[in-house]
Amino acid sequence: MPIVRRCFAVDLHDDPELIAAYRRWHEPGGPPPAINAAIRADGVESLEIWLVGNRMFMIMEQDAEAAADDTGKQARDAANPDVVAWEKLMGGTYQKSLPFAPDRKWVEMEQIYSLAAQPD
Repeated sequence: MPIVRRCFAVDLHDDPELIAAYRRWHEPGGPPPAINAAIRADGVESLEIWLVGNRMFMIMEQDAEAAADDTGKQARDAANPDVVAWEKLMGGTYQKSLPFAPDRKWVEMEQIYSLAAQPD
């Protein structure tokens, strides 16, 4: 099955204590096991979150078929009480929308450069 890489961005509230707590939530063993299971169940092979200042980038490698099923993922997440509670905690306490996308979290980014696509 082909794998696609998807990248997303979101901000954290610019508060050192909240950022430190968010980091702790994402240490190994920090997220509840049900969250990791839900991510893997959606065909995610690899997921990393990177932080600079209060801006985060998520790099995800996912089964192409699962990546094309955002509607199904949203329905599964909405029906999973563990995911709903996690999203409420993360989104309600730590994350804030990017300035240009006030109604969304984790905005998908567009790739604009690839070294592999450049001529030698």
